[in-house]
Amino acid sequence: MKRIMNQHPERMLRIALGVIPFVLILIVYVVSSNARLAENPRDKLLPSLSSMGQAVDTLALQPSKRSGEYLFWQDTGSSLTRLGLGIGISALIGLIFGVLNGVIPYARANLSPLITAVSLIPPLAVLPILFIVFGLGEVSKVVLIAIGITPFLIRDMQSKVMELPSEQLIKAQTLGASTWLVIVRVVLPQVLPRLIEALRLSLGAAWLFLIAAEAIAATDGLGYRIFLVRRYLSMDIILPYVFWITVLAFLTDYLLKQLSLRLFPWFHASKH
Repeated sequence: MKRIMNQHPERMLRIALGVIPFVLILIVYVVSSNARLAENPRDKLLPSLSSMGQAVDTLALQPSKRSGEYLFWQDTGSSLTRLGLGIGISALIGLIFGVLNGVIPYARANLSPLITAVSLIPPLAVLPILFIVFGLGEVSKVVLIAIGITPFLIRDMQSKVMELPSEQLIKAQTLGASTWLVIVRVVLPQVLPRLIEALRLSLGAAWLFLIAAEAIAATDGLGYRIFLVRRYLSMDIILPYVFWITVLAFLTDYLLKQLSLRLFPWFHASKH
């Protein structure tokens, strides 16, 4: 008798099993929305799919009467720009200091306590400080994302470097490689795919810090729009925006995964 833990669904069945929960959620929502609207046509808590479609049509396909911009796409572009800058800066800093801490004991002894301490500070607690120091513009939002995920990336990269087989480092040095050459030729090729994995794991936190910053001080962005219309209980706008943020987060994660598969196929092959 084959145990269920050893049975694997075929590709089409796996896709179907993945889609079923979303279909069930949609059905539950439609039924609940229809029930509430039948009792109170003005109910705003669970708007109908048609009213959400109309709201998205207004924001995405019709220019704003005030600015002439298509607000949905303007918000999307602004948020993705901030997110991309924050993640890019965090990845660069995390890679540099993570590798240095992992390879050089003096750097690890000097910087690790500071990085550990910074990682324990709730990033949202320093948001007012960032607004005071950098103002209410784009810089403070990008810096919040960087502060939020960089310590995690540094510590993760450091641990990944220290997990590399010591025999590789010893052999490289025996062949005459300098510290710089060991980092470039031995360490970096092996930790870059792990950096992409760490970025994928930190995407949720990055979106959280972005939305929080936009909600407090911004003139556009997905988080800004959600918190702007909440005072009117405009769930027909809030729910599509939340769904769109989820789609963007999923696509970002998917693209990072595909990038890793294309650049480092050997890394993924070794995991199977």
